[in-house]
Amino acid sequence: MPTIFTKIINGEIPCYKVAEDEKHLAFLDINPNAKGHTLCIPKKEVNKILDLDEKAYLDLMSFSRKVGKALEKTVDCKRVGMSVIGLEVPHVHVHLIPLNEMKDATFQHKVKLTDEELSNLAKAISSKIE
Repeated sequence: MPTIFTKIINGEIPCYKVAEDEKHLAFLDINPNAKGHTLCIPKKEVNKILDLDEKAYLDLMSFSRKVGKALEKTVDCKRVGMSVIGLEVPHVHVHLIPLNEMKDATFQHKVKLTDEELSNLAKAISSKIE
């Protein structure tokens, strides 16, 4: 059965897209730890990051770095943190989280953004991708 992320990739579920290439997709987390919390995923459905072959792993990290740099230029934060946990969805995903305090990285502190705020934020981050 396809994961929720595969359904997003296939256009069955909408997302606030930040970036996309032939192998990856980045979109805003709709239940974010902080404003700008972005998920970077491979389009190929793989459960665990260490199950990716080395090239796919390095490509995902390179894509995530590019998105993270754009995120850093868009959202006021001390740094962009990166986390790979993957227990909630069995599809590799890299969390890019703007950090100002340690609680931003805990996955227990959430912020609420409107659809309009999410849409505008996705466009703003996307416009800064190099």
